[in-house]
Amino acid sequence: MLDEIVQGRRDTKAAKRLLTRLMKKQGMAHKRIITDKLPSYGTAKREVMPRVDHWSHKGLNNRAENSHVPLRKRERMMQGFRSSGGLQRFTSAFSAVRNLLVPPNSHQSALATHLHRLQAMAAWKAAAGVLA
Repeated sequence: MLDEIVQGRRDTKAAKRLLTRLMKKQGMAHKRIITDKLPSYGTAKREVMPRVDHWSHKGLNNRAENSHVPLRKRERMMQGFRSSGGLQRFTSAFSAVRNLLVPPNSHQSALATHLHRLQAMAAWKAAAGVLA
């Protein structure tokens, strides 16, 4: 998951905010971006990243949509949030932790998955020990 931004609207201003935030976070120029068919993404992309290809075909965004499923499950368990600020703070932390702890979605053996989880927990404990 690259980023999740909580916004009240899905207009061009919000799309520009998302794209600039993603560019800053990634720190590199991309060859293409894939979004859903919302027209404001095309407008924002022309202003923020004019040299980047923009794909918005129906099936191309499935990877991005499926990466948000764990967040949606967690959000349902918490029965919503009281404010958009609280939701944004949660998603920022949740995305980073989930990317660390959950193994990549590929056909791996049980041993490889187990080793990935052991390494992730060791990294988590090291980070928690430094912060605590």
